[in-house]
Amino acid sequence: MSGPDRRSVLWTLVYTAFLLSAGIASAGGTGEVTLIHIGDLHGHLIPRAHQREEDPDRGHLVGGLAYMYTQIKEIRARRPDSLLINTGDTLQGGAEALFTRGQVMVDLLNDFGIDYFAAGNWDYLYGTERFRELFAGKTPLANWNLLAANLYYSTLYEFPSTLYPELAGQRVAPPYAVRDLGGVRVGVLGLTADRGPQAISPRVTDGFTMTPGEFELEQAIPLLREKEKVDVVVLISERGLASNLEMVETYPGVDVVLSSDMHEETWKALQAEGGTLLVAEGQDGTLVGELTLKVDEGKVVDHQWTMHRVGPDYQEPDPDVTARIEQARRTFVQGPDFRTHVNPISGAVLRAPIDTVIGFTEVPLHRSNFSDAKSMPAVIEGSSHDFLADAFRYACQSDLGMIRGFRYGTHVAPGPIRLEDIYHFIPIGPQIACGMVSGDQVRLMLERGADKVLNQYVGWWGGGWMTGFSGLTYDLDPGNEFGLRISNLKVAGRTIDLERYYRLAGYWYLDLPGKINRQPATEVRTLRDQDDGIVDATEVVAWYLQALPDHRVNPELNRVNVLGPLPAPIGPNREVQPLKGVPRPDY
Repeated sequence: MSGPDRRSVLWTLVYTAFLLSAGIASAGGTGEVTLIHIGDLHGHLIPRAHQREEDPDRGHLVGGLAYMYTQIKEIRARRPDSLLINTGDTLQGGAEALFTRGQVMVDLLNDFGIDYFAAGNWDYLYGTERFRELFAGKTPLANWNLLAANLYYSTLYEFPSTLYPELAGQRVAPPYAVRDLGGVRVGVLGLTADRGPQAISPRVTDGFTMTPGEFELEQAIPLLREKEKVDVVVLISERGLASNLEMVETYPGVDVVLSSDMHEETWKALQAEGGTLLVAEGQDGTLVGELTLKVDEGKVVDHQWTMHRVGPDYQEPDPDVTARIEQARRTFVQGPDFRTHVNPISGAVLRAPIDTVIGFTEVPLHRSNFSDAKSMPAVIEGSSHDFLADAFRYACQSDLGMIRGFRYGTHVAPGPIRLEDIYHFIPIGPQIACGMVSGDQVRLMLERGADKVLNQYVGWWGGGWMTGFSGLTYDLDPGNEFGLRISNLKVAGRTIDLERYYRLAGYWYLDLPGKINRQPATEVRTLRDQDDGIVDATEVVAWYLQALPDHRVNPELNRVNVLGPLPAPIGPNREVQPLKGVPRPDY
């Protein structure tokens, strides 16, 4: 063989070897990895009743951290190549969480082995310094590994009196993490909420700036794929299913979204047009998600999704977690160790054990019915809100009572009502105030609320449901436009006078002294006890129950007459709030 021929052969062999090695390098990982997903625990330590209409698990006790941990251990035993991910709204939702500023949840969940955490809006409830102490300091008290690509320290331009000028513009926590697991390289990107708990005050997030997350997602996908060479991109996000769906359709390249915020339950994984899988686990720790991905040469080729109901009828409680929950609750429940606690938000004092029976209900109290429910879909109305608004109205002897349309809470079956049930409904420490608002304000309040929950554009949603009222009835046309959805508005059975002022009872906060439920009001007066002490809303509800015959409540329901169907849910999942937005395929 001549010299040129020999060189040609050698060059061909070298080039072929290079191509083969490059092909092997670019093939990516092959194997299986399991994502164990929890979210929206909202401070629930022990099981609660389940009263959602038309649900196969209705009538059971569901939830409880001891039962949840049993299910997590069972999945880990079968699927050792797994990650446990918590997508937020953990530190708020019950008395134990409130009075310890979330510490009870941190102490219990630190032993769960959470791999990554995306903070929810309610995880900022106790202020930015507490948030840093728990999640973002040098040695955070929670070992959950916060990821937050869209959370920054405010700049002096955004917030001149920022608490953290030396950190201005920097991220509060790492944006993503990479793990090699089961032969697969996994990139996990975190998005926190794009807002703090607005029901309280925007001041709780002083010093932090949150973005919607689209820019960060767009930048992170190629970074994870090309620089970090991951096989699977997992987005853990407290932005809600609809917002997350919109983002991954706009910026393709995400394989899985583990979602929280709106309390949806995805009994079948939602799949976007580009193939992205999206799942969510409802609320109160009543479900654990198990998503196993089969990866072949760097591509997700198959998946298996299982939703596990949690509770006494489904698992045995983990004995160690059970013991630790009992220990954590000892100073809150009846017994020799009970002591008073001070509300860190309002300054009110807890003087009675939270397991004290304070009344009874003849109907289930909750706000969780599906959007296509025959009666009172949760986005519009709930028996719990009717009951609570009645209590506030009674306490002020006012024309109207109101309560913000929150998604969280608990379920109370017909029978005893305990003080801790009310703390699950009202875990944020508000006081109750009486004041005057105009009929036009009430009408505009309802129109704005309807626009925030029924608007076709996902980005306009306000994070809550229709406000609950007492003393008020109206018709609602969900298919109409802003300003035209509310009609036949009546106060105590009489057509509302838009120019008249009505006495209103509702939430009041110290840094919003001239507002009730964040609405401007005149003649505002907060309710106080006989010694002029601070009284929070839970005490007001207890007073109301004590004033009823036999301490028994049976609220009038169906105060809102819905004139047309709500938007249908996408695909097979009967979401509590339907996925709306711009016209979409049937997923």
